[in-house]
Amino acid sequence: MNYDAMFQSALDGLRADGSYRYFAELERRSGNFPKAYHHGLGRDVTVWCSNDYLGMGQHPEVLKAMHDALDETGAGAGGTRNISGTNHYHVELEKELASLHGKESALLFNSGYLSNWVTLGTIAGRLRNCVVLSDELNHASMIEGIRHSRAEKQIFRHNDVEDLERRLKELPADVPKIIAFESVYSMDGDIAPIEAFCDLADKYGAMTYLDEVHAVGMYGDHGAGVAEKLGLSHRLTVIEGTLGKGYGVVGGYIAASAPLCDFVRSFGSGFIFSTALPPMIAAGALASVRYLKRSSAEREGQQRAVAYLRAALDKAGIPHVGNPSHIVPVMVGEAELCRDLSDELLNRFGHYIQPINFPTVPRGTERLRLTPTPLHTNEAIDELVEALSTLWRERQLKRSEAA
Repeated sequence: MNYDAMFQSALDGLRADGSYRYFAELERRSGNFPKAYHHGLGRDVTVWCSNDYLGMGQHPEVLKAMHDALDETGAGAGGTRNISGTNHYHVELEKELASLHGKESALLFNSGYLSNWVTLGTIAGRLRNCVVLSDELNHASMIEGIRHSRAEKQIFRHNDVEDLERRLKELPADVPKIIAFESVYSMDGDIAPIEAFCDLADKYGAMTYLDEVHAVGMYGDHGAGVAEKLGLSHRLTVIEGTLGKGYGVVGGYIAASAPLCDFVRSFGSGFIFSTALPPMIAAGALASVRYLKRSSAEREGQQRAVAYLRAALDKAGIPHVGNPSHIVPVMVGEAELCRDLSDELLNRFGHYIQPINFPTVPRGTERLRLTPTPLHTNEAIDELVEALSTLWRERQLKRSEAA
């Protein structure tokens, strides 16, 4: 058996349909974001697709906290949380996250992916006869957690309150139920009807599981996400978030009741058997959460940049998806063209935007996903839109009617 030939054949298929993933070798330089050194090109480029949404990855308070903790505690945690790996910074961060979301408790994970996978897999898998009702556009980590649980699952139409209620009605009242959904969906940037889903949960005796990874740090008076902005945090059973996007570090977490968090801590194998985050990481995340609880300048700056970019795209006739979030998808609609536009933007104009193709998005909806930050200036936005406009003109691509 020639196994490498099998692997290569599958990879050739990805290349043929334009969905093969190329990684840009970037070197982020503190104090220079959103610029980064591109090792392939040998020069700086402007990054437009970073998930460091507020630039907190280079914030002085975050860096100082990490430097101090590194000097105090060393490089690693020294073990799993269960065996010698629980550091004071882990405990303080969990307390801060619980407070942020108005919950009794919180539990820290090594990534947002892990927090979804472990929590949904553990709760749904250990509650007898549990049924998970999952939005059809939920993240892969949620899907994998539900699959791992082996619980019955029903997939409801995206953000469709009526379809969800129809499914809930058909389930016995005494069956445990989890409604799993996201607040901000990362590819289209739309926002779930959180209040309506909470109403259905109350009506039919279901738990709610809200993934806020693309919202924490960026929405609400204290950065606790869309649920805080809407005054709904108290109605949600589990709020899951990340420390690797708005907070600019790395890690994931859940915030919920004390019994629920302890249940996942005690039965979740992905938590129990994972080496704990380095204390310096927890210290940096703690500093970022505390800073964004009291500072709204970064959130306001991001909102200004998003509004300016949308207006500039409209004026130039560059088609993009309208939504109430910070995610600006520029629609292309064809995989090879999407890759070509990305390459041209990078090589000719120095703008790095990763193309988003299948399977991340359905075929025919390929896009360039822009996430402007408070550190993207109006001048930089004008330069990007001019570059896009040039490519649209050269390739005679369809423009939006707003132009």
